[in-house]
Amino acid sequence: MQTEIQKIILKEEFLDILGQKDAKNQIKSALLSNRNIIIAGPPGIGKTTLAKNIAKVLSEKEVNDCDFHCLPKKPFCPKCKTGTPKQKKVKGKDLFVRIQGSPDLTAEDLIGDIDPIKALKFGPFSVEAFTPGKIFKANNGILFFDEVNRCPEKLQNALLQVLQEKKATIGGYDVDFDADFVFIGTMNPEDQNTEALSDVFLDRVDIIHMDYPDKQSIEEEIVGKYGKQIAPVPNFLFSGMIEFVRILREDESLEKVPSVRASIGLYERAQANALLDNNKSVTFKNFHDAVFSVLSHRIKLKPSKKYLQGPKEYIEEKFKAFSENAGLAKEGEVP
Repeated sequence: MQTEIQKIILKEEFLDILGQKDAKNQIKSALLSNRNIIIAGPPGIGKTTLAKNIAKVLSEKEVNDCDFHCLPKKPFCPKCKTGTPKQKKVKGKDLFVRIQGSPDLTAEDLIGDIDPIKALKFGPFSVEAFTPGKIFKANNGILFFDEVNRCPEKLQNALLQVLQEKKATIGGYDVDFDADFVFIGTMNPEDQNTEALSDVFLDRVDIIHMDYPDKQSIEEEIVGKYGKQIAPVPNFLFSGMIEFVRILREDESLEKVPSVRASIGLYERAQANALLDNNKSVTFKNFHDAVFSVLSHRIKLKPSKKYLQGPKEYIEEKFKAFSENAGLAKEGEVP
């Protein structure tokens, strides 16, 4: 028999994200089976937006007004066990707790720590002296771990028990604390400045892959939806901006390619240039003047190319060829 949340997930289309049909179906399947998820893919494709969309669709629930979000019928924290806490209704998005993966992240950030003032009052190993970390604040909600492969392996180990058992044992205490949440992590598998995820950690998650929009029309819709609109943009220039970024993405000479954020950046910067030039709408020159600032640092040439020319020169060469082939520039528009 289907539960209420299962019925919601089955009908949900995750409309905050355009396209990505296969990834959406994979995520719905993982949520229906109560699996831990890592969304893997390049930057700027909507991994965080999708995670927030999942939080929005979770049904409203009643929890105690405490740091652990105890369920009224299943209290376990000191405040709820020793008193009569108030109750509140919260939506899924209100129980969306984000952790930003970083080498500086500590186990105390995740699990919690001893409050020295409370330790003096109640004792160093008293439950009352414990200040919960983010995994407990996400109890009965969503723990979103952005760029999980940027944190060291010892941080991954701190999550092992809670991902498997939905409980955490705190050193020095003889009780387990509930931490029942939906775990959604993200990672960019192509980023080389990261930590390897351990086998024991990977064994507790399902990995769902996302990629750049497969159609230009979808990317145009994304840019139109999320990009700032401050000046009119002719349709042929708008399509040209998106097409140029997508051409760079397929360029075999590039080791790193521009994301959808680059498409949004071109769109917004071209409009800003039009305002600075007192133009009624975006011109090709406005588009041209934005290209190098937006794109040159977002690409990385393969070794066979980078010793021959820099990113700026490469972009300039590709842009000139593209604009001529597409017939975007009018006479005298390119400086």
